[in-house]
Amino acid sequence: MTASERNGERRPGIGALAPAAPLAPAFNVLGVSFVEDAAAPTLRFALEASEASGREVFTIALTAQINIDPARRGYDDATRARLVELFGEPARWAATTHSFLWAHTSTLVPSFTGTTTFSLPLACTYDLELAAVKYFYSLPDGHAPLSFHFSGSVLHRAEDGGIQVAAIPWSTTARWRMPVATWRQMIERHYPNSSWIRVHPDTAELLRGYKARAGMLSIDATVAALLEAAGRPGTGG
Repeated sequence: MTASERNGERRPGIGALAPAAPLAPAFNVLGVSFVEDAAAPTLRFALEASEASGREVFTIALTAQINIDPARRGYDDATRARLVELFGEPARWAATTHSFLWAHTSTLVPSFTGTTTFSLPLACTYDLELAAVKYFYSLPDGHAPLSFHFSGSVLHRAEDGGIQVAAIPWSTTARWRMPVATWRQMIERHYPNSSWIRVHPDTAELLRGYKARAGMLSIDATVAALLEAAGRPGTGG
């Protein structure tokens, strides 16, 4: 008997199994569509989950933080002009076009072994005061570069046949380019020929009062008349 054996130590490979590698699922974004019959604008991302160890995964309680990565695409001069409010003058974009948060969303991934596909829903808004909406609205076409940062818990079968829970590593991410046309089609479906602008309740009340006194048919017509009276560009005022 060696000294190490007398001290209760075992040499690797003799009478002992190496510990199982930690579960590390990976995720890829496959595509996106919008839910046509949803009560509010909702995107549905199609994702793939894979787990290389071959262990049975019962479910994954998954949360995704979705960021917009504006530096990962190019822009023409007209688009740069529309994005000045977000990023400042183009000469500063190297410092200002950093990744920023769009949304958080969660789902349950069904049971699988090896690989499966699932849907990740995301409720959206058309509030033009939000940075993400301003960004999408400013893009005429092409793709919006996104990064998905995943977290959550994996319920899986252990090596001894039992059940274990593992955390998804913080480094689990996926990059993807979302077609701007899909976002525009979703917004047009819910808000045809419309834009939403947030105003203070007092401002909204003043607009409604002016609309009633002036006999205007809509808030849109009211704002257009006020801009006309203020001499907006092209009105000759």
